[in-house]
Amino acid sequence: MFLARAEDGQIDAIAALVNSAYRGQSAQAGWTHEGERLAGQRTDPATLRADLAAKPGAMILTLSDVPDGPVVACVWLEPLGGPAWTLGMLTVSPTRQDGQLGRRLLDACEAHVRAEGGQSLKITVIAGRDTLIAWYERRGFQLTGDEEPFPYGDERFGRPLTDDLKFLVMKKRL
Repeated sequence: MFLARAEDGQIDAIAALVNSAYRGQSAQAGWTHEGERLAGQRTDPATLRADLAAKPGAMILTLSDVPDGPVVACVWLEPLGGPAWTLGMLTVSPTRQDGQLGRRLLDACEAHVRAEGGQSLKITVIAGRDTLIAWYERRGFQLTGDEEPFPYGDERFGRPLTDDLKFLVMKKRL
């Protein structure tokens, strides 16, 4: 497996990978989909490019089977200031989700954050995604009790199918 920082030329493929893993029929081949809660896209290339441009130090890390090969997994990683970092959009191709790629990518993120002097990672997970929350808990993340609102009305993140969406905050000390 090859870990690399995403380049601009990969952003379209990354957006397609993320959407395939979180939404739509292809997502149902894996276990991380949000289809029962959200419809539409999870992200798009313009949003990814804008977010990367607006957030200094933010990056998307990718995994591929061969150098310069198709991206099979990716993750957003961003310094929050001081020793805290945030991790998001952890994505593995739906057809590869039982191959430990998510775990490898998470381990690589933690190593990168430690090398940069980081001491903690923050993630948010949509409330009710108990299997995903349990997966992160097995990797040392803990629910903080904090919540963040879902961006209703902003279809860049999809169309909500329920009116009770919110994000639960989880953290891990490194």
